[in-house]
Amino acid sequence: MKKFIAAGVVAALMAGVAPATAATEIQWWHAFTGRLGELLAEQVEKFNASQDNYMVVASHKGNYSETLNAGIAAFRAGEQPHILQVFEVGTATMMSAEGAIVPVHQLMADTGKEFDPEAYLAAVKGYYTTTDGKMLSLPYNSSTPVLYVNRDAFEAAGLDPDMDLSTWEQVDTALEGLKSGGSSCPLTTAWQSWVHLENLSAYHNAPFATQENGFAGVDTELALNGPVQVAHISAMGEWAKDGEFIYSGRRNEGGARFRGGECALFTESSAGYAGVKAEAEFKFDIRPLPYWASVEGAPQNTIIGGASLWVMAGHEAEEYAGVAEFLNFLSSSAIQADWHQNTGYLPITSAAYDQTKAEGFYGENPGTDIAIIQMTGKAPTADSKGLRLGSFDQIRGIIDEELEAVWVGDKSAQEALDSAAERGNQLLRRFEQANR
Repeated sequence: MKKFIAAGVVAALMAGVAPATAATEIQWWHAFTGRLGELLAEQVEKFNASQDNYMVVASHKGNYSETLNAGIAAFRAGEQPHILQVFEVGTATMMSAEGAIVPVHQLMADTGKEFDPEAYLAAVKGYYTTTDGKMLSLPYNSSTPVLYVNRDAFEAAGLDPDMDLSTWEQVDTALEGLKSGGSSCPLTTAWQSWVHLENLSAYHNAPFATQENGFAGVDTELALNGPVQVAHISAMGEWAKDGEFIYSGRRNEGGARFRGGECALFTESSAGYAGVKAEAEFKFDIRPLPYWASVEGAPQNTIIGGASLWVMAGHEAEEYAGVAEFLNFLSSSAIQADWHQNTGYLPITSAAYDQTKAEGFYGENPGTDIAIIQMTGKAPTADSKGLRLGSFDQIRGIIDEELEAVWVGDKSAQEALDSAAERGNQLLRRFEQANR
């Protein structure tokens, strides 16, 4: 059992009391920096100050991909942390790692801690839950894409910033006006695959992959080259050609451009709210993610991004008791409501959502409830409950490469998405072979 003595002494002295015994150390590896990293550190400090049996030590291990790879490498070396933050596309990889994880439902049962899976928002927990309702990981930071509007940029282009932008058809009209009105960046995006293919598919109730997007089995094939997806990417390709859509990068490089006032419209995670609120020197709105009115039944619901917390195997029983206590702390209404209100991430429990409403936060901060409404307004379908695909991080890389070919005019949308499906399916077959 690991003991964390020095930091425990410091924490106790700062609290004005002498430490009675050394606290059991709990290692948490994560991918947060900047404001999110600061807020995460505050949560750890609050937990450590709330009791003296356990000491959580949070360590940044790089971006999401790097943190996942670090966790895998550490487990192979027998040096794994107790808790690993894994982004949503790593879910299938973690599920397939038999012997490497302790499912959350098992952790809570083994440690005898209180645990009610029904307390968590269905749209959030479903991504990390088995078909028979057993939670595998804790949905720590969950977000969904929304549309951010630079009101000042609209006014500068001679457009009404309150114009309806509910549909992509209406956005198309706005982009023309913004471009002709002098905007150098009418639209940019973060996480292009997540927003404009993965969520696009769910929002229009179109399959992204077979086998219920991977929830029903590993023998999946990509279906991202269907009519809905091809039409949307074709439209974006035209916007790119006309200078109405400005590609900024594969991750969140577009965030700095929007927060700096360069871009008028920005499709990004609801969790972008923290950065926009802190940095933007212009008036902004949060709007729902647009949908194509021409697609029957749209909009359906968007799906989550972000990450969950996986408990790693190979530790002592006393340490797992501390892990369970910490996960319950993170799920508490006060912590979740504060996290939701400061970051734009979804509250993972109904109680935290109700607390935020009762505090009047949504009335004082218009648009901050859009992500929740967008995800929970309709019951998820087989094609809109999320994605669970093997090697998905690598598949996203393929998708990014193919989309970039569309933006520069080297490929049509159909050619690029057909190629992405063919190349991605090769990785899915390898994953299937390895997990039979």
